[in-house]
Amino acid sequence: MFGSILAGAAGLTAASLIAGLGWRRTAQRRVAKGLETRSPAAIVEEGFVRIGAIDQWIGIRGEDRSNPALLVLHGGPGAPFSMFTPVMRAWEDDFTIVQWDQRGAGKTFGRNRAAGCAPLSFARLVADAIEVAEHVRARLQPAPLVLLAGSMGNMIGLPLARRRPDLFAAYVATDMGVDLRNETRSYAQTLARLSSAGTRRGVRELEAIGADPSRWDLQAWQRKQRWIMKTDRRMRAVGRTLLMPSILTAPGYTLRDVLDLQRGMEFSAAQLFAEFMRYDARREGTRLGLPFFLFQGDDDIFTQAEPAQELFAEVAAPHKEFALIREAGHFAAFTRPQQFLEELRARVLPQIRG
Repeated sequence: MFGSILAGAAGLTAASLIAGLGWRRTAQRRVAKGLETRSPAAIVEEGFVRIGAIDQWIGIRGEDRSNPALLVLHGGPGAPFSMFTPVMRAWEDDFTIVQWDQRGAGKTFGRNRAAGCAPLSFARLVADAIEVAEHVRARLQPAPLVLLAGSMGNMIGLPLARRRPDLFAAYVATDMGVDLRNETRSYAQTLARLSSAGTRRGVRELEAIGADPSRWDLQAWQRKQRWIMKTDRRMRAVGRTLLMPSILTAPGYTLRDVLDLQRGMEFSAAQLFAEFMRYDARREGTRLGLPFFLFQGDDDIFTQAEPAQELFAEVAAPHKEFALIREAGHFAAFTRPQQFLEELRARVLPQIRG
C-alpha cells in the first residue's frame, strides 16, 4: 500500500531530488540534531546483521536500553518505517525502537539487490523475523520485547505471534487488513466519489478493472490505489506532509538509499502481490498465546476499522484491548504519534511490566 500512496503523492524522480538537494541537506542536519540522545543509558546502533543468509539492516534507538523494546514490522510491500524515526522520537523515552528493513526493502534491498532477496514470500519474511527477534532479545536482554506490526507488516506479525509467542511480551497491531473486503469496500467508495465528482476518466478506469478484486493483477490494483489517493483528502495530505518529507529529510538516507527504497517497493510488490490478494487473517485461526492490542485509525480507507474490529472480537488471547486512533487514516502511528504513544503507555506498558 505504501508504494501506491507514495506514487500518488509525488513522482519520485532523480530530477526532483537533485532540484531540492540544498534544501534536503539543511533539513537533514536539522532533523539529525533533533535525534541526538540525552541519557548516558541511551542506545543508538544501526547496521547490517546476517539474517536469513543475507545482510539485513537493523536500527536500534532509545534513551534507556533497559526500557521495553518495540520491534517494528513495516508494511508496503517493501516500504521501511525507519524513515519515520524522527516522528517516533518521543517514544524513545519509554521504549527502545527497533527498525528493520525487511528482505526486499530499503537498505536491505540496496545491499543485496533483487538477486539476493529473491525468491520473496511472506513465509520467508516470517522466518527472517524470528531471527531478527532472537537477535534483538539477545542484544537487549532482559528488556521485554513487544511486536508492533503496521499494515502489511501484520501479514508477518500475525503468524509470527501465533507460532512464537515466547519471543514477545505482547503483539500490537495497527493499520490491520483482514481480507479482500478492504479492497471491495475501498473500490466501491472510490468509484462513488469519482461518480459524484463527475471524474469520467476515473470511473472508466475503475469500471474497466471490475469490482472483483480476486480478478485484479498488480497493475489493476495499483490503478485503484492511485484513484484512492486522488479522491481521499486525508491520504493526499499524508503523502504530501508525512511520506515525502520523511523520505527526503531522513538523516541516514543518501540519494541512492532513496532510489533503492523505490526499487525495493517495486520488487516487493511484484514478488508478494499474489500472496497479498489471497490473504485471510482468519485462515490459521484466531487464538493467540500473548496479549493482543489493536490500535486502528478511525478513518482508514486502505485497512478499514470495521473489518478489523470484527476480527478483534473473534480473537482469543490472554488479554486484549482495542483503541481507535482519532482523526487518523492509514499510518495511524505516524499521523497521530502522540495519541498512539499515549495508548501504548496506558494499555501496553501496564501489561508487560506486570
